Amino acid sequence: MTKVMQRVFNFFIQTNIFISLCAVALTLETQVQLGMKPQWHPYLFLIFFATLFDYNLHRLITITIRKQALKDEKHAWVNRNLKGFYLLVIVSVLGFLISVCYAKIEVLIALAPMAMITIFYSLPVFKRARSIFRLREIPMLKIFLIAFVWSGSTIFLPVIQHGNTIEWQHTLMMLTERFIFVFAITIPFDIRDVAVDKTSGIKTIPILIGVRRSIILSNILLLVFYALCLHHYYIAGMYFLIPAFLGSTIITMLFINNQQIKESNYYHYGWLDGTLLIQGLLVCLAFAIQ
Repeated sequence: MTKVMQRVFNFFIQTNIFISLCAVALTLETQVQLGMKPQWHPYLFLIFFATLFDYNLHRLITITIRKQALKDEKHAWVNRNLKGFYLLVIVSVLGFLISVCYAKIEVLIALAPMAMITIFYSLPVFKRARSIFRLREIPMLKIFLIAFVWSGSTIFLPVIQHGNTIEWQHTLMMLTERFIFVFAITIPFDIRDVAVDKTSGIKTIPILIGVRRSIILSNILLLVFYALCLHHYYIAGMYFLIPAFLGSTIITMLFINNQQIKESNYYHYGWLDGTLLIQGLLVCLAFAIQ
């Protein structure tokens, strides 16, 4: 990777534009799963800016309530580009508000519960003597919240667009599959944060069952994910999706288990987050060549 490409990629990662594009890719994937053609729709802007706003809001709150966080390697880019970061937050807020103005009321109602969860995930619920308590600090809750918000937000909007012809059993299967996939790729993030979470007293899966068993669990969940997809889309007659989800499962398992990839500086925010983008692209490609 050339220095220019590395700078561009690093910019997309650090600004959270990359993860926002991943959310858009998953939403396009949902269109295909619903029997639609991948297409432009205003709610794609809403998904993009909502994700951008969410991730940067979380970072903004962190550095606001804990000034020393700017010294952490995790927030090094923000520390070096503080004015640019504040501008990014403003842009994400404006983009989100403009997108909301063009969204259907049904879309806003569907997103409201997930928006509340996201806000309370990042915002302090109450302040204790020497610390600030947030929902993410409830034992085991963090990973479930992340999986629920990601699966719900990237599925419900296309479902609403599709209208009243949706089979809810089909939708429930989609939600289950995506929840399991996001859950599986979030476990390595908890493994990364073991030391910090132990210090903070936050109970996560790796802390409770250990790192090795957590990796095994992640692999098992990916196999369950593919087994559900295989059964679901075979019964639904959408055979072209089966190879796409097989490819996504294999690539994701490679990223989770390959030691060389794990040592990459972009492992979590590039490779693991990128599995969402890869899955969306594979599904859209499968639709194009069927």
